Amino acid sequence: MDFARKLELYAELAVKVALNVQPGQRLLIIGPLANGGASLEAAPLARQIARAAYRAGSPLVETIWGDEELVLARYKHAPRDSFGEFSRWFPRALEQHVEAGHAIVSLSANDPDLLKEESPELVSAVQQASSRDMRPFREHISRNQTNWAVVAGATPGWAKKIFPDVTPQEATSKLWDAIWRMSRVDHPDPVAAWEGHLASLAARADYLNGKQYDALKYSGPGTDLTLGLPRGHLWVSGRTTSRNGIPFTANLPTEEVFSIAHKDRVDGVVRSSKPLSYGGTLIDGFTLWFEKGRVTKVAADRNVDMLQRLVDTDEGARRLGEVALVPHSSPIAQSGLLFYNTLFDENAASHVALGNAYKFTLSGGNEMNEDAFARAGGNRSAVHVDFMIGSGELDVDGVMADGTAEPLMRKGEWATSSLG
Repeated sequence: MDFARKLELYAELAVKVALNVQPGQRLLIIGPLANGGASLEAAPLARQIARAAYRAGSPLVETIWGDEELVLARYKHAPRDSFGEFSRWFPRALEQHVEAGHAIVSLSANDPDLLKEESPELVSAVQQASSRDMRPFREHISRNQTNWAVVAGATPGWAKKIFPDVTPQEATSKLWDAIWRMSRVDHPDPVAAWEGHLASLAARADYLNGKQYDALKYSGPGTDLTLGLPRGHLWVSGRTTSRNGIPFTANLPTEEVFSIAHKDRVDGVVRSSKPLSYGGTLIDGFTLWFEKGRVTKVAADRNVDMLQRLVDTDEGARRLGEVALVPHSSPIAQSGLLFYNTLFDENAASHVALGNAYKFTLSGGNEMNEDAFARAGGNRSAVHVDFMIGSGELDVDGVMADGTAEPLMRKGEWATSSLG
């Protein structure tokens, strides 16, 4: 199968499996507009997604792009006091799009080292402005207002980070091959392969929802953490349903089941197992200490200042909003590759997220106002940043309301055959 056919199949998966675009739905394709931008070399993927969306009955496909070179131009030449500025029209355009029930897909195709030479203060200022002004849109996403998804496109800058010992062209080809494998494009019937995989993830979510653990206990190198779960928490698998009734799969690929962390009931210490690409910079080898749900201390081998600025974004950025379980045997973990990209790396390892909680992960959450959601244990923040804590050395116990515990994961794998 040649490259053009694989790209076409991947775009079809994005439209049919990830987004599930319905006849009459408009589609907006976006590349990141804040820190990092997106490489224009991913444009062929956007064009194929547009063609697939039109075949699915979309009356209009639009694209908004944030170019990496233009992002760098700002850091090199813009007034130093202007980095708190953010687009005045873009956040509202996104809000109007999802409020109307139209689909939206984000292309993850950026160089993780794009801003490594830029001022951390300026990078942080842009990130905070973006988080602040995009918060209403992210609130819609946290409620699954419409069908949305994130997919990836291989680009030389990103590929060279993963495969530094080959030419940019060879690296890009190798990254595309990895994306095909992780996204099941290489299966005889990719859509059928995804249907089977999503069914397996749904069975895991059903099992955990039946358990209704009060907390999870994590033990591993540098990690000794107890993470409380709110009463009525819901474990969600790869496929969920939007508020306008459309089943969709937000991440392509996906290997996780996830739920909501109780914002006030996280205690102990946790160490990352993979680097975090945040705001165009890499934070590596980091540890966070929690007390009564709140981060009280951070440390990192690299870019600790950026990590500190992340947790200082607002009060909610110091608390957890999401918890996700991923077996170490996932295809992404077993590839042996570090992707330096959250879309892939979070599906290689169990993870948690600082910041905003998804309201649909709490029973009745979509109908709760902010105060009611907070009383139930839900966290609110302008940011939602996943970081990986899982590995082949991580153990997880499920803790019942009476304090009894049972093995849930051992050495990164499910401890019960009921979870696959």
